[in-house]
Amino acid sequence: MKKGMIFDLDGVIVDTAFYHFKAWQYLAKQIDIDFDAKFNETLKGISRVESLEKILLYGDKADDFSMAEKNILMNRKNDYYVQLLSKLTEKNILPGVLPFIKQAKKNNIPCAIASASKNATMILEQLNIKDYFVVIVDPHSLSKGKPDPEIFLTAANLIDVSPSEAIGFEDSQAGIEALNRANIFSVGISAQDNLVGADLRVDCFEKINFEQLLSM
Repeated sequence: MKKGMIFDLDGVIVDTAFYHFKAWQYLAKQIDIDFDAKFNETLKGISRVESLEKILLYGDKADDFSMAEKNILMNRKNDYYVQLLSKLTEKNILPGVLPFIKQAKKNNIPCAIASASKNATMILEQLNIKDYFVVIVDPHSLSKGKPDPEIFLTAANLIDVSPSEAIGFEDSQAGIEALNRANIFSVGISAQDNLVGADLRVDCFEKINFEQLLSM
């Protein structure tokens, strides 16, 4: 039986991908880089600094900014992103998520958030579901991003379960790879992407049988 659950945030619990896209696009246009939704897909599941590096490389500006200037750019993007997040409500929680995490709490299954987002706490508060999660892994304290398993191994440790006793939920290929490297049962949540290597793939949480999942 599985004893703990670890959730990515963006694209799993709430779809903030569009807000990230608009915020990065807003910033990119300020430095004369234009990119579309297709390129934005390559930014899913990676950190803020990695996203900026990809955008600069895409726009042939990889060597145009110092680290201090990059920090200013990232802060500018995040400020705009936070403005967009202020519009989030419980209505933005993805289908099936709320009943699922309520069932986890009822069954005393500890849940953690393992997200690269530095705004995870604020987002969960906006959605009014922060209390369903024992811990939110802070990316500030990590040295490596997905697909490295560090974030998931940290989360499993903090909810006091071994990796083999945990279930992880992800919507990105990098996240699935990180879960698999951590020896955590990986559930790919996506209606569009074929998440290679996921132990279980579903369109949404409404398609998951809670009891069956725990016994996997």
